[in-house]
Amino acid sequence: MRNMTALVQNEWLKLTKKKSFWVSPALLVAITGLVTFMLYKFGTDVEEMGSGVAYMAGMLGASGMGQFIAILSVVATSGIIAQEYAQGTIKFLLIRSRSRGEILISKYLVVLLYILMMMAIAAVVLFIVGGMAFGFGGTGEQWIAVLKQATYGFVYSLVYASFAFMIGVLTRSTGVAIGVGLTGTMFGGILIYKDFYKYVLFPNADLSVYGNMGPPLPGMTLGFSILVLVVYVALFLVAGYTVFRRRDVA
Repeated sequence: MRNMTALVQNEWLKLTKKKSFWVSPALLVAITGLVTFMLYKFGTDVEEMGSGVAYMAGMLGASGMGQFIAILSVVATSGIIAQEYAQGTIKFLLIRSRSRGEILISKYLVVLLYILMMMAIAAVVLFIVGGMAFGFGGTGEQWIAVLKQATYGFVYSLVYASFAFMIGVLTRSTGVAIGVGLTGTMFGGILIYKDFYKYVLFPNADLSVYGNMGPPLPGMTLGFSILVLVVYVALFLVAGYTVFRRRDVA
């Protein structure tokens, strides 16, 4: 456990030392503020917003800033393995007294931490700018909605970041991983009304639809989508681990 903690800390430091590390959080803050200003200034249903907490709940899901967080997370973390190959540092990483499994897990945990950081930044900024625009009051029910939407947004980002992470491991290309990950987020809104499509990753990724519009396709439920996502993420990780463990880097 102590070794894993040290590995994660080391990987997190490597990520934060990059000059581009704060680009995504800065973009998130700027876009969040701009969208809130536009909605407040030109929105037609400002009165129906109720409070900043209600606004935050509405924006944290995958249909709001959650999708933007997913895109930024894919761009920032999908090359976390591929860059080691590109820079030639993978050899130095593997000669240490750490198993390949531990190295891969530590990098994946850093991806999760990054998503959590982005979700936290979005929540804080939305609370501040939403409170300034629509009032800081909020009911207990609205705060529960915030937690639900934040969870849905986190899961949405996690699914596509895991997808891009696996592609990065398989191809050793940051560009391919980012491209495939971003393409995946675009397929989320596409529905094919065939029975097989409910087993595909994309229509299951946004869990917030079950509280807003209902099942994307007949036969789908919240529990069904969660199970499908668990299976896909597990397959991504197993595929990535299998290839990473067997690949020759000499």
